[in-house]
Amino acid sequence: MPETAGADVSKLREINSLSILRAMRGQPPVTVTELAHRTGLSRPGTDVVVRGLVTDGWVQVVEPDGSSVGRPARRYRFNAGAGHVLGVDVGVHKILVLLADLEGQVLHSHRLPVEPDADPAARLQALDTAITQCLADAGMPPGQIWAVTVGVTGPVDATGRTTLFTPLPGWASVSPAEHLSARFTCPILVENDCKLAAVAERWKGAAQDADDIVYVLAGMRTGAGLILDGTLRRGYAGAAGEIGALKAVRWLSAPSHIENCPGVPEGIHPNDKAAWVFERAREGDRHARQALRRYVKDLAVGAAALVLALDPQVVILGGGYSRSADLLIEPFERELGRLCLRVPEIRASDLGADSVALGALRVALDQVDARLFTDGMPALPALPA
Repeated sequence: MPETAGADVSKLREINSLSILRAMRGQPPVTVTELAHRTGLSRPGTDVVVRGLVTDGWVQVVEPDGSSVGRPARRYRFNAGAGHVLGVDVGVHKILVLLADLEGQVLHSHRLPVEPDADPAARLQALDTAITQCLADAGMPPGQIWAVTVGVTGPVDATGRTTLFTPLPGWASVSPAEHLSARFTCPILVENDCKLAAVAERWKGAAQDADDIVYVLAGMRTGAGLILDGTLRRGYAGAAGEIGALKAVRWLSAPSHIENCPGVPEGIHPNDKAAWVFERAREGDRHARQALRRYVKDLAVGAAALVLALDPQVVILGGGYSRSADLLIEPFERELGRLCLRVPEIRASDLGADSVALGALRVALDQVDARLFTDGMPALPALPA
């Protein structure tokens, strides 16, 4: 047989293998007959490919549980444990690392507090420590990690740095990807935290039914992430959604209404001020309710600008203040109604403090998918024995 014919057969086998993997991923155990129907391949051809994938470690045989009468058809499932990804949130107050399999199931996590004024060396050391502990807890060598995504505060440029703005001291000079490349040989991406939180909301959060989303970070810091037509929008220099940089929208000063609420006890920790104000507002305290009204009015100005420009299906209210969405959503919606032609549905995030790291996992998984399924059908990576 000519050499080109052999190459064509090999390429066809690879394409069929990837087609079958795509059909199995994220699905319950399936028979060869069902796979053949899904992929359009012949049953004998599907059987040959599946057996090869089992040998290579990509597919696992699911043994019958004994509940069926007679001899049940053998079922197979995608081996989600063939590789793993890391999602990392480098925040102002914490480092959070999530480890997941190839279907996005979170297997281990490690959270490490960090001081807001920590210098870059201390924050990078905390990052290394959190990753080391997470991998150690899972018994996972770095070579089993196929992609890493790191979320950081501030717009991320093409080099993976936050050169335009970041509240992390000295962080504009830091390249997390370069730092981690000494440890990992897989792709390492760096992305803005609000953008990753928006991704998480569409993947596992309050916006799973939407393709056009404005995510608003409501907390001690205000920001936004944008998803249009199901795609995260970064902008030319990674600064899409940074409408808070325009002082006229009042996002920079909005949290001060809550932080400077009259009556807040002098000895209270800055991180606890908002909780105190929200609790007093629930009790009917006049100063607390007024502080929330002023905060919502300022938050709505920037959100309205995004809504008018993008006409999203939903606006997701995330961040630390979203835990008190019962006090915020109704007045927030009312303010948007005063400012916008059409008010989208307003929903509160339920992902809590994990949203950024979850979005980072999703982006890391997308990198794996791109390598396996879209980059010209590359050869399947060799799996460890």
